[in-house]
Amino acid sequence: MLGKTANGLYWMYRYLERAENTSRLVETGQRIGLTRSDTTDEEWGPVLKTAGVDVAYNAAHEDLNKDDAIDWLLRSKDNSSSVFAAISTARQNARLVRTALTYEVWEAMNGCFMATKSSLAGKVSERDLPAALGLIRQRTALVRGATHGTMLRNDMYNFARIGTFLERANATARILDVKYYVLLPSVFSVGSSIDNVQWETILRSVSGRGGYRMVHGNNINPRDIAQFLILDKRMPRSLNFCARKVLDNLEHLCSDYDVEPKSLEMARALVSRFASSDIDAIFEDGLHEYIQSVLTSFAELGSQVEIDFRFYE
Repeated sequence: MLGKTANGLYWMYRYLERAENTSRLVETGQRIGLTRSDTTDEEWGPVLKTAGVDVAYNAAHEDLNKDDAIDWLLRSKDNSSSVFAAISTARQNARLVRTALTYEVWEAMNGCFMATKSSLAGKVSERDLPAALGLIRQRTALVRGATHGTMLRNDMYNFARIGTFLERANATARILDVKYYVLLPSVFSVGSSIDNVQWETILRSVSGRGGYRMVHGNNINPRDIAQFLILDKRMPRSLNFCARKVLDNLEHLCSDYDVEPKSLEMARALVSRFASSDIDAIFEDGLHEYIQSVLTSFAELGSQVEIDFRFYE
């Protein structure tokens, strides 16, 4: 496969995943705000930080307020990582690799773009926000469903999946990191009903509430939630699950191409790291430090994939 085709597929699915994750962050911000008695617009700072767009937002706005923050995350033309910008870029990449996609995937991607464009044509009111966020999740899920149901399990599929799970791991890690350090109103809230509601909101943001209850029951606590989102091999948005999926698809690629690139070695090392990790040791050493290290490892792996498979040649 040409490097630029691999590049287009990889980034199409990364941007599609990014759009869905950003919409989930907006919903999380809304829900967390409802758990506080002293709600202020300042609580949207951590949400912007999680999305990695806080610096750009602060440069473009004199102050922080909820309406501007939501608009920045969903549709602002000045934010290249907004939901609409991400879906637009995903569609642009889909057009570049049109012949590598099935008809059903292209139709789903194009429909996702058109529906999102219509929904985000103007500033979204608080009343209409749940419907807009639901539409984004449904439309991105349709693209994933068409991908699973119609694409051959060849190199094109593998590059799409590698992009998806690298982006998903990045989002889960950022959500965990910002919750642990920033979202609590004060240290006195740790272990309180407010703290528990916010941790449950984090589970909702990654569609993990039902799965968590199946594994851990109704007991909501930071240790079990962190274990579930970092180490659980069955949770489709956990860091361990994402790393394993990246490795699986890299192994298929390397088998097809009969190569053993550096990225394969890095993916194996990352999976081994999760296999040997213990959640109590992670907390003892520092959850923030652990997550930052893992984020760096995933970023380096993504960059190495681009090098090994000559994305820009």
